[in-house]
Amino acid sequence: MEFAFTEDQRAITEAARDMLIESCTPADLRRLLETNTAVDAARWETIREMGLLAMCAPEDAGGLGMGPVDLVGIAEAAGYVGLPEPLIEQAGVVVPLLAGLDNDKGWLERVLGGETVAIGHPVNPFVADADNAGALLLGHGDELHLVARADVTLVQQESFDAFRRLFRVDWQPSPATQVGSGWGDTAERGALLAAAQLVGIGQRAIDMSVAYAKDRQQFGKPIGSYQAVKHLAANAQVKVEFARPVVHAAAAELSLGTLAGRARLAHAKIVSGEAADLATRNAIQIHGAMGITWEVDLHFFVKRALALRYAWGTSASHFETVLERMTSLPTGTDYTFASEVA
Repeated sequence: MEFAFTEDQRAITEAARDMLIESCTPADLRRLLETNTAVDAARWETIREMGLLAMCAPEDAGGLGMGPVDLVGIAEAAGYVGLPEPLIEQAGVVVPLLAGLDNDKGWLERVLGGETVAIGHPVNPFVADADNAGALLLGHGDELHLVARADVTLVQQESFDAFRRLFRVDWQPSPATQVGSGWGDTAERGALLAAAQLVGIGQRAIDMSVAYAKDRQQFGKPIGSYQAVKHLAANAQVKVEFARPVVHAAAAELSLGTLAGRARLAHAKIVSGEAADLATRNAIQIHGAMGITWEVDLHFFVKRALALRYAWGTSASHFETVLERMTSLPTGTDYTFASEVA
């Protein structure tokens, strides 16, 4: 059996990755911070023109009819560059949710056109990126409500990541705003794509560390020549390499809806968070005393790693899912890594 991305999947991922790396540099992130904005209009328009927002939309709605497997590599690239725009959340979470509603009030088309919808899922204590959204999808019991931005009150909360703005939303549900019931697999999609971004963040921290260790001289030679520094980078790389295939497997199994598939997703979120955490912490050490400072670009990725590690479910909640699978389904070499377990 072939466990590899198709040529088309690799091509669209590489095209998106090249665009993101070229357009979203640390210097660009600093420019946005200076203007207190979280969206680069030109980059967002490029994202829309490339069709990335429409990847997971149905073909009859003007989308490409793709799934999580097609988007997971782009999510990793978004993490690698610390992308401030909500490309992954809109393409991989908002669009599938809107597509499943009986009446999206025209917002699916508007999101594909570049507008955004924020999601107030109960697994997250606050709503991210609500200030730039045109509407919000909010829950009231089992009901889903689509509410215009002008009809809610946003109370900004302190956020470690300046590009991931968080808000408490004060609003009133009504029959006119209800558009459906049940969140479906929204939380699972959010966790999967956060995990993919964490893998990208971990890889970026390692790459920054290696580049710095090659240039930084101490006692007449690069610090990368010392075993202690090599081990910091190597240990982090091992963590990332072991996390990446788990994330890919979780993307492939998301649609199954089985306990084994949900456990795979939980495993992916756990190990990707651990990998990004180790990679960013070790990167701080490799950069020395300056590693934790604002002047070093590394801080963008440290903050995003912390933010995403606790988004869409904590490690404790995901450990509960893994434990449920291990105690209620067969284990062993024939079962533990099976996507479907009888």
